[in-house]
Amino acid sequence: MPSNPVAETVASLLPRAKAELTELVAFKSVADFTQFPKSESDAAAAWIADALRAEGFTDVALLDTPDGTQSVYGFLPGPEGAKTVLLYAHYDVQPPLDEAGWATPPFELTERDGRWYGRGTADCKGGFIMHLLALRALKANGGVPVSVKVIVEGSEEQGTGGLERYAEQHPELLAADTIVIGDAGNFRVGLPTVTTTLRGMTLVRVRIDTLAGNLHSGQFGGAAPDALAALIRVLDSLRAEDGSTTVDGLDATAEWDGLEYTEEQFRADARVLDGVGLIGGGSVADRIWARPAVTVLGIDCPPVVGATPSVQSSARALVSLRVPPGVDAAEATKLLQAHIEAHTPWGARVGIEQIGQGQAFRADTSSPAYQAMADAMAVAYPGETMQYAGQGGSIPLCNTLAGLYPQAEILLIGLSEPEAQIHAVNESVSPEELERLSVAEALFLRNYAAG
Repeated sequence: MPSNPVAETVASLLPRAKAELTELVAFKSVADFTQFPKSESDAAAAWIADALRAEGFTDVALLDTPDGTQSVYGFLPGPEGAKTVLLYAHYDVQPPLDEAGWATPPFELTERDGRWYGRGTADCKGGFIMHLLALRALKANGGVPVSVKVIVEGSEEQGTGGLERYAEQHPELLAADTIVIGDAGNFRVGLPTVTTTLRGMTLVRVRIDTLAGNLHSGQFGGAAPDALAALIRVLDSLRAEDGSTTVDGLDATAEWDGLEYTEEQFRADARVLDGVGLIGGGSVADRIWARPAVTVLGIDCPPVVGATPSVQSSARALVSLRVPPGVDAAEATKLLQAHIEAHTPWGARVGIEQIGQGQAFRADTSSPAYQAMADAMAVAYPGETMQYAGQGGSIPLCNTLAGLYPQAEILLIGLSEPEAQIHAVNESVSPEELERLSVAEALFLRNYAAG
């Protein structure tokens, strides 16, 4: 990166950033309080509030959101008449999954092969550190030229909508001219990318019951309706022969118009095993950014070890459905429920419980803020041009903010590039990406203020 006072400041602050991210990663802030203590999330929120106060933020508050979690808010006043920019991140993280599969402990930041490993390093505790670095660099080089609001959510990964409902109840709180969501990522390391679309999502728990209790498979198997077999039939009905998502009445033919994703690159990023084919039809970009995608997240059934020769009376599954922009998530939920009911075999009893839901999002890339970010990215990533990409994941807050503040410009950047392996074991962040994106965000705020 060429010599630049802001870039030099960010580089000098990286050791401090690493130490702070180490502290933040150590909190087991999984917002599933049936598995992880709420005290861990509360402690992470308090740490973030203290960090904002130390940076001169006023009105710092821990917001008790309707889903029982806390989000952290702070305001940093800028020059009189300055524009207001809202910076977003979230401190809640996914569970570590198979802790034995981690090369190093998931809640201990560990440097290895030039990357920093730990749950939340990229998604999205690192995003909060990115915001801090950008603001510190500006303060060291003439000051922050805009008023800044920061909101750090405590339950984004759960999809329970706590911050969305709080924002709707307090619509003035997060009002801003531009919103920077620090929870996306570059298409690949070193290629500056702004995410312009997000798929929405719905999450349902499916339960199938067929018998009053389990039965001996030798005595009753062959005639007794097996709840687990019925559930497998239902789940299989959600995919076509080629693996495409098939929910009755839900369109799955849209095409992506933008940055393309080669199958070779996708196979490498997704770590697809040799000889195993990709699923679905159309281009990779069509499949992951423009079309619905169903995923079975979990099944409750007897484990292989300790299983008895029984016909199962009951079985459950947690099913996620991602939906592209242009598809209403509530309508998709109705279609998914109707599909499951229609495809449940043998008259089995089926119960469907909605767990979470969020709308898809599409940004307006013609806004002045996008030009300000493109100019900033060109400095932070010499020789590269900012790209537009979609993201298969969901950030439900985006649509809530777009609805509350229709004039606000919304940009999505972040640290979750493919090598980060977010939501998987061995999640990591590239410190070089953290450095460059912090520079880009700082220069964006300066460019935006001057525009």
